[in-house]
Amino acid sequence: MAHWLYKSEPFKWSWDQQVAAGAKGTHWDGVRNHLAKQQLLAMKTGDRGFFYHSNEGKEIVGIVEVIKEAYPDPSDPTGKFVMVDLKAVEPLKNPVSLADIKTEPRLAEMALLKYSRLSVQPVTDREWEIVLEMAGGTR
Repeated sequence: MAHWLYKSEPFKWSWDQQVAAGAKGTHWDGVRNHLAKQQLLAMKTGDRGFFYHSNEGKEIVGIVEVIKEAYPDPSDPTGKFVMVDLKAVEPLKNPVSLADIKTEPRLAEMALLKYSRLSVQPVTDREWEIVLEMAGGTR
């Protein structure tokens, strides 16, 4: 299983909205960066990711799961970009802020710090465990 990080501005799509989508989940659309597109294409059903509130909050707040692999994004008039479907799995016990991630030396190479503008990012297994440790686990 691979791990990912999905960034969303809470005023556009929040963790609470993702949770409210329930087991049917929702699509993760609007990605218009070619590297992020490659990340979406690499995702497999069952992969898990962190849900990150960007701009407001700047923190990892929950865990989501891929429930449908990449398919064409109908909001893209060029037909070049894809989306996946995600469902909320559970919130983190304690959200992990960007500031806390920046101060954790074991996360110095995390894509969130190196490619801060990328909306969909890979997370290594080790980074996944460290962030969960920082969050005090899940619920």
